[in-house]
Amino acid sequence: MEQPPEFVDPDKPNHVCRLRKAIYGLKQAFRAWYTELKTYLLSLGFNNSLVDTSLFVLHHSTDWIYLLVYVDDILITGNQRSTIQHILHLLADRFSIKDPEDLNYFLGLEAHRTSHGLHLSQRKYILDLLHRHNMINGNPVCTPMATSLKLTSGNPLPDPTVFRRLVGSLQYLAFTRLDIAYAVNRLSQFMHCPTEAHWQEEKRILRYLAGTTTHGIFFSAKNDLTLHAFSDEDWAGDSDDYVSTNTYIVYLGWNPISWTAKKQKGVARSSTEAEY
Repeated sequence: MEQPPEFVDPDKPNHVCRLRKAIYGLKQAFRAWYTELKTYLLSLGFNNSLVDTSLFVLHHSTDWIYLLVYVDDILITGNQRSTIQHILHLLADRFSIKDPEDLNYFLGLEAHRTSHGLHLSQRKYILDLLHRHNMINGNPVCTPMATSLKLTSGNPLPDPTVFRRLVGSLQYLAFTRLDIAYAVNRLSQFMHCPTEAHWQEEKRILRYLAGTTTHGIFFSAKNDLTLHAFSDEDWAGDSDDYVSTNTYIVYLGWNPISWTAKKQKGVARSSTEAEY
């Protein structure tokens, strides 16, 4: 820890400020911790990912180690157990850490490992959402959104805060539930002025989740490491502004690793242009 600039007393340079709150309560605490951890990991040979600054990768010969940091929660994995144990020992020598344990729950994601592979889900996260919005006993539906749905009509919500908060929660849920990506994308377009119709569609998604709490992504232990993708677009699918929606999903073997659903920037004059 260092004193802020211009707070050092020239007559008493070794004196420090007395904190009236916990260090974790300071705004710069997270940055200071991350900087300290990052400096140490780089000294061990890790490289900081350019795509995600919370990801560190160590490559030595045939060994690969991946270390993911979220504040003071650390997830580490790799292809050699001995190398992982070595890194954990080094971290324990430098920092005060808890005894490492197998991955079960991390930032709302539940991991269930079997001999066949790894299943990621957000069951507890879904149940918390349902309890929070009194939808735990809602009647399940088969799809998250009806087809050819018009969402512009309806009376504005008196308090749109609940709608916006739930959309944000559903966006986080889409990390393991690609089946709701399109429905969440549609509702995200009305954050500025949601109506009763939008709120009812949000509740429909919750009803869909109530019947599919254990759904998630399964990563097979035996997988063909070939990269392929599927994409599709509609043409003027939104009846309000006639903008097309495009979507894609990328697979590594049989495992989905990236997906999205979003509206195009302009109006396509033909289905060929929308596809292009």
